[in-house]
Amino acid sequence: MTRSLNLVFCGTPLFAVPTLQKLADAGFNISLVVTQPDKPRGRGLELAPSPVKQRATELHLPITQPTTIKNNEDFKSQLAAITPDAIIVVGYGRIIPQWMIDLPPLGNINGHASLLPKYRGAAPIQWAIANGETVTGVTTMRIDAGLDTGDILLQRELPIGDEDTAVSLAPRLADIGADVMVQTLRGLQDGRIQPRPQDHANATLAPILKREDGLIDFHRPATEIYNRLRGFQPWPGAYTLFRGKNFQIHWAKPTLAQPNLPPGELCIQNDKLFVACGSNTALDLIEVQLEGKKPTSGADFARGYRIAPGERLG
Repeated sequence: MTRSLNLVFCGTPLFAVPTLQKLADAGFNISLVVTQPDKPRGRGLELAPSPVKQRATELHLPITQPTTIKNNEDFKSQLAAITPDAIIVVGYGRIIPQWMIDLPPLGNINGHASLLPKYRGAAPIQWAIANGETVTGVTTMRIDAGLDTGDILLQRELPIGDEDTAVSLAPRLADIGADVMVQTLRGLQDGRIQPRPQDHANATLAPILKREDGLIDFHRPATEIYNRLRGFQPWPGAYTLFRGKNFQIHWAKPTLAQPNLPPGELCIQNDKLFVACGSNTALDLIEVQLEGKKPTSGADFARGYRIAPGERLG
């Protein structure tokens, strides 16, 4: 009978939870779960555990939450004493130092939510949608000193639906990623998987999102704006200004209407609110929210605020 691998699992967000669960269900020996320290949340700013800590607690697994790892001698000694066969890293949120990379014989194995080398970085799901991709996927890779540059172990594709957002796509990728991680470990253990280098010439980046990424440029074609709206959910969303106030577009869709208006100008047709975009395209504003107000339909917003001819967003 094949020996159960001895693992250390490093992860923090909800995206990492399915992988932790499926590794436990598959019978791997998870000797330690490493997650980020509890953080203040909510109005009372009470300390709350990460989703990974919550699941590890339910699974009765040992947990540690170091504030730093690079030069943490106590943490280094703790991991060395475990002698893990592999360290699994899914959304941990810290750079893995070289001493951790060198520790286990099977390496540090990362579950990444893109088809590497595309979309290296912190926000692969968001940028894949924002850039209009129709297919994405998951990759398991051996971590090296670069940013998502290590050798590929396994990959699996997943279609992106026309109305998928980062919120709807992430759980599906997390579930697939969990299965692929189990397959990766079993394949490494019995020698069926051979790591292969990435084609660095085809690499693209998915940098961490900034608030200004959600600011709408109405000179872009409607389809580009729609893709960014879908990708940047729940944050930073898609926003602009209306009469000097913050104006959130929660949902909109490109329309066949060609308003022949300057980008950003609003118009009402057939009891719908449209905004003109670049290349003579338009968005049907389905759900919007003005600063200080509740979300509402575009039609109700247009009626309530009596949109005047020539009025614009931005």
